[in-house]
Amino acid sequence: MHSHVTDAIKAPSLIRLSGNMVLARFETLKIYAALGAVRALLEAGTVRPGDTLIDSSSGIYALALAMVCHRHGLRCHIVASTTVTPAIRSQLEILGATVDQMPAETNLRLDQHRRVARVQELLRGNPHMHWMRQYHDPVHCLGYAETAALVRTALPDTPLTLVTSVGTGASSAGLIQPIREHEPSARLVGIQPFGSVSFGSERFADPEAIIAGIGSAIPFDNVRHELYDRIHWMSFRHAMAGTIALMRAHAVFAGLSTGAAYLAARWEARRHPERTHLLVGADTGHRYVEKVFARHDEAPDADTLQPTEITSLDDLTPPWSTMPWARRRHPSPPGRMPAATPLTADSPRPCPSGGRPAATG
Repeated sequence: MHSHVTDAIKAPSLIRLSGNMVLARFETLKIYAALGAVRALLEAGTVRPGDTLIDSSSGIYALALAMVCHRHGLRCHIVASTTVTPAIRSQLEILGATVDQMPAETNLRLDQHRRVARVQELLRGNPHMHWMRQYHDPVHCLGYAETAALVRTALPDTPLTLVTSVGTGASSAGLIQPIREHEPSARLVGIQPFGSVSFGSERFADPEAIIAGIGSAIPFDNVRHELYDRIHWMSFRHAMAGTIALMRAHAVFAGLSTGAAYLAARWEARRHPERTHLLVGADTGHRYVEKVFARHDEAPDADTLQPTEITSLDDLTPPWSTMPWARRRHPSPPGRMPAATPLTADSPRPCPSGGRPAATG
């Protein structure tokens, strides 16, 4: 018996898709990020019941944060992407969150910049708001240790490869670091859309790209490049192919980032049959009904798709490229997002490999 719905929906369902491929299917992955972050902030006294938490989101973090604020008696303000659906916005409003949604914009890079600018504007007028900084504050890594423990229990004594969208970087770091404490050889494979700055594909443009939660138009401090063993860059249509293939083959109704991870994981699993590939399904498919599932007849046949294997970012080639990353740092250090307050020696740093990061704004 759960005392709040966040406890009921946070844990993933583990579904074996093949002999060496397992799906961790979440209703909303970022419940763990929001729960872990808010608990740490409350324990540290950084925020108190009645305070207002604010952040920018393309959807699933917004809903997770609103639910966690509901649980802990906090107010919530979301600066929402143009891609946030009426269904999600309605839930946010019913939960008591106030919502600023960006106007319709075909350029998602501009949408992301607008959202951050709006957050900063609101903070200047409301200094008592706490900016969650989901893209930059490593406090968002903390909640994923619980999932990592679940994975170790469910998949003991097996060489593991985690296949997941990069997104803000918090879930990747929060999952792989506790796993590697027990299995240093565990591999991390990340998924990026073309056009994302996180792994050097910003020179490309994908007109159909709506792969919320995979890429970034601005540098994210929580992306720990040195944790990744391999990166896959994928177009919208290839991610769509993986999403439809996952439902056809396994009856799993999941989001576009899950479809992209499924396509990459199938390729990885064929190349490394000795390893178990755990792909992260961050959310359900409800946000993508019109733009993906209703267009299922347009999806390419996933069985015909193969990536271009490259060894340099100079050779990136749409619609699908893959490259060994070999746990190295980004070739040119990404810029740092302006913080709500000046950084100090006690300010959080990107998801450290050990210990608990300071719970600050």
